[in-house]
Amino acid sequence: MITCVLADDHPPILDSISRFLAGKGIDVVATAADGEAAAAAVRTHAPHVCVADLKMPRLDGLQLAARLHTEAPETAVLLYSGVADAALVSDALDAGALGFALKEGPLEDVVRAIETVASGTIYVDPILAATIATSRRSDGRALSPREREVLRLLAAGGSYAEIGGELFLSPDTIRAHAQRAMAKLGARTRTEAVAVAMRSALIA
Repeated sequence: MITCVLADDHPPILDSISRFLAGKGIDVVATAADGEAAAAAVRTHAPHVCVADLKMPRLDGLQLAARLHTEAPETAVLLYSGVADAALVSDALDAGALGFALKEGPLEDVVRAIETVASGTIYVDPILAATIATSRRSDGRALSPREREVLRLLAAGGSYAEIGGELFLSPDTIRAHAQRAMAKLGARTRTEAVAVAMRSALIA
């Protein structure tokens, strides 16, 4: 069973989503009304996923994602928002989130997003995915230095384990960097991400 911490500063939303997720077999182990409380709940429960509203008091969703990326890397962060802005998705991925969902979508999409990020795969709401693929494909600023380095080593034929050993990081961390680069470049596979990055002169 997937465990989840749910964070939102609107009690009716917390209640309705919690009930829906429970009905779909997802165990909401804690809820929080702000980012600091969400971070504390994640430290206490170590859930598979933390679903957090983008706009919250004390710590917003982006700040929470960045903190958990460092403090609780085993917990995947899924941000959700009422604003369909591709730039926000980019900011979320850069902050360390593994997924971005829209509040206006059906709750079934939230379940799908939770299942996706819990498996270690990036999820971006379908409404935004095509826009991101187009707008960020040739944007050199999209890739962090670490993501460029991982793509460069993938281009040289390295495996996740080999690259992890070279960079003193775990294979799962290398995979996460590669998946974020894939999402930013609109690539479906790591091979395609390498090809796009090379064509755009993002890596040599």
